[in-house]
Amino acid sequence: MTRFTPIQTLVQALGHDNVLVEVRDVRHLYGKAGGANLLVLDDVDLTLRDNEIVGLLGRSGSGKSTLLRSIAGLITPTSGEIVFPSRAGEPPTTVSMVFQSFALFPWLTVLQNVEVGLEAKRVKPDERRRRALAAIDLIGLDGFENAYPKELSGGMRQRVGLARALVVDPSILLMDEPFSALDVLTAETLRTDLLDLWCEGRMPIKAILMVTHNIEEAVLMCDRILVFSSNPGRVVSTVKVDLPQPRNRLDPAFRALVESIYVQMTQPGQAQGGRQNEGLFPGTGVGMVLPRVSTNTLAGLIEAVDGAPFDGQAHMPDLAKELQYEADELFPIAETLQLLRFAELEGGDLRLTPAARRYAQADVDTRKQLFAQHLLAHVPLAGHVRRVLDERASHKAPAARFRDELEDSMSPDYAEQTLKAVTSWARYAEAFAYDEGADLFTLDDPN
Repeated sequence: MTRFTPIQTLVQALGHDNVLVEVRDVRHLYGKAGGANLLVLDDVDLTLRDNEIVGLLGRSGSGKSTLLRSIAGLITPTSGEIVFPSRAGEPPTTVSMVFQSFALFPWLTVLQNVEVGLEAKRVKPDERRRRALAAIDLIGLDGFENAYPKELSGGMRQRVGLARALVVDPSILLMDEPFSALDVLTAETLRTDLLDLWCEGRMPIKAILMVTHNIEEAVLMCDRILVFSSNPGRVVSTVKVDLPQPRNRLDPAFRALVESIYVQMTQPGQAQGGRQNEGLFPGTGVGMVLPRVSTNTLAGLIEAVDGAPFDGQAHMPDLAKELQYEADELFPIAETLQLLRFAELEGGDLRLTPAARRYAQADVDTRKQLFAQHLLAHVPLAGHVRRVLDERASHKAPAARFRDELEDSMSPDYAEQTLKAVTSWARYAEAFAYDEGADLFTLDDPN
């Protein structure tokens, strides 16, 4: 169980006066030379102080990992600055990073993987070994020094990544969704062990900055949570978590905080950075990035909310728990239903529209017809493709034409993702067909 030692309690009582890093007005764009640029981060400010865990919470594509890599010095932001204030008589602030994908060298043993950073810093072999063995013992892998990554479970490999990050004695530990690649039980164990080490003051670090898309994880671990919007990423709110450690997920105060964050993340315009564009649906247009959500998944969510116990309206935290989804998985599905006018999403609730409830009770053919009507009416790119096909005598158009149009307002990867999403939805709805071999849209099925 996580508990505070008297020293840790005293340090917390003194507050977080010493600033370790300041992020000021950071913007970052991705793009190709002479082509479209994608704004990923916009005017982001962040301050990290001694003795705090700060979480960056948001959906995929909100720029959280880009910000973390900017602080780590792995990439340079397009504008703005990242400052590590110096203090007289103290060594400069240093950072170390734990990645989601473990990022271990498969040909090196556990001990050798942990020693890599020390070797890069030209630490002498005997000192390297001593410090690496101490770090391995600290994170609970004593006895596995000579094992190779392929011999370890996912949780053990992530512990190696943690030991490698800690062994260089960083001031700040950066963690990029460190538990997301692990199964639920392994993630919970590693999360608890990490909190134990932090609260007992056994890790040689001053602060932790972590990226997560898991709302409960953020509330469980963090002292402050910065909630990010998407497209582009902006800090739309800061949530202070005053709950004492250890935190209980069933505590009414814990549940209330989780639900309040769900409410914030479902406010109109939040996905567009809190700035709504004009139009019937905020932020839409042919150049809107679309998520790859299957029609089976959309139908499944409609059916789940239409049935008991929700009867057409579900509170998002309850729905996530019932379907065993994380926020990052549930929000794109819910927002796609909202885009299609099959749902309304606000205040932490998802409410099916009358059309969605008809869809839930309809037969297969009626479902397809209803989906086609909503797709062509409410997804601008789908309507655009269909109009082009209708206007041409051949009723054919190269997909490259639409791909190029999308790349005027988004990156090639997002353009491909968006086009594939519309193609999949249109095939289901029989709104238009796609010949992959010819990379051609048609009104008639080429097969």
